[in-house]
Amino acid sequence: MTMTGVTSRVAVLGATGYSGIELLRLLYGHSGVKVGAVSADRHAGEPVGKAVPSLAGLYDLTCQKIDQLYDEVFDVVFLALPHEQSASLCRKFMKPGTIVIDLSGAFRIKDAEVFKKWYGFETDRELADNAVYGMPELKRDAIRRARLIANPGCYPTGAVIPIAPFLKRGVLAERGIIIDAKSGVTGAGRSPSQELHFSEINEGFRAYKPAVHRHAPEIEQTLSELLPATRVTFVPHLVPMNRGIFTTIYAGVRDRGMNQAGLEAVIAEAYRNEPFVRVVRFPELPNINAVRGSNYIDIAVRYDERNSTAILFSSIDNLVKGAAGQAIQDMNIALGLEEKQGLSFPPVFP
Repeated sequence: MTMTGVTSRVAVLGATGYSGIELLRLLYGHSGVKVGAVSADRHAGEPVGKAVPSLAGLYDLTCQKIDQLYDEVFDVVFLALPHEQSASLCRKFMKPGTIVIDLSGAFRIKDAEVFKKWYGFETDRELADNAVYGMPELKRDAIRRARLIANPGCYPTGAVIPIAPFLKRGVLAERGIIIDAKSGVTGAGRSPSQELHFSEINEGFRAYKPAVHRHAPEIEQTLSELLPATRVTFVPHLVPMNRGIFTTIYAGVRDRGMNQAGLEAVIAEAYRNEPFVRVVRFPELPNINAVRGSNYIDIAVRYDERNSTAILFSSIDNLVKGAAGQAIQDMNIALGLEEKQGLSFPPVFP
């Protein structure tokens, strides 16, 4: 726990991936912490500003190999690494007094068989069992006491936050929920591949991994804590834009006496004190342009009375609220800092 006025020393591992770069961008403006070290094995020995030109002149740090940091002590370590690498290296940074925030999926799934089925390897089960799922809107009290925080996936963030209040209240049926999500290309990571080349993406639009995306069990696990045995059909899509996720959710309404005003009242009450959840009122709808570059999630609901169906909408920046921003929000809570510290800035528009 950090005392007010004391600056915490943090490390960012995997600093030249999209999430790592975003962490460094956001942490630069954070008055409660200081970045003390960064790792990027492929750029070891290079100044941060050379490895990441957008950060030139902002950090007087050199990228290091991860193993060079094993013996150092930090208050917070962010792991912006591939799943298997996080799983194998996390313990090396779990020192007394250190909080580790993992941005991969290595520790999100509690069921060992489910994890292996969807991720294809066995993680450190003891760490996964004790990790706290870092969604502040649902897990704030547990985050305050956490030593290892499993930062939520970007798609689950955009899906769970709109759905959660309705499941808690028993408004929606636990089966037949359909989640249709569209993501910018940064969600696929920074490693080059043919399918992410400009000419492959530009002017295109496609679904990928329908019904087999590994974020589906994460969504179901989180929602099932609110209403047991919740199941979803999840279909992600790739959109030719850099960042952002727009999610549309369809779910059956149990209460035939429900109406538009009633549905809006549920989310307005649930999130009235949440610093980064904005409820968009009828007749407006969320738009990725309204959250880009920020830690906000905008949500809205429409009631299709004829079909007794709630249609939920959300928009987030996948690199901020969907990754680095939410990780910093978790850090603030765990360190006892003001939750919005380092994140109190408006979206970038246009």
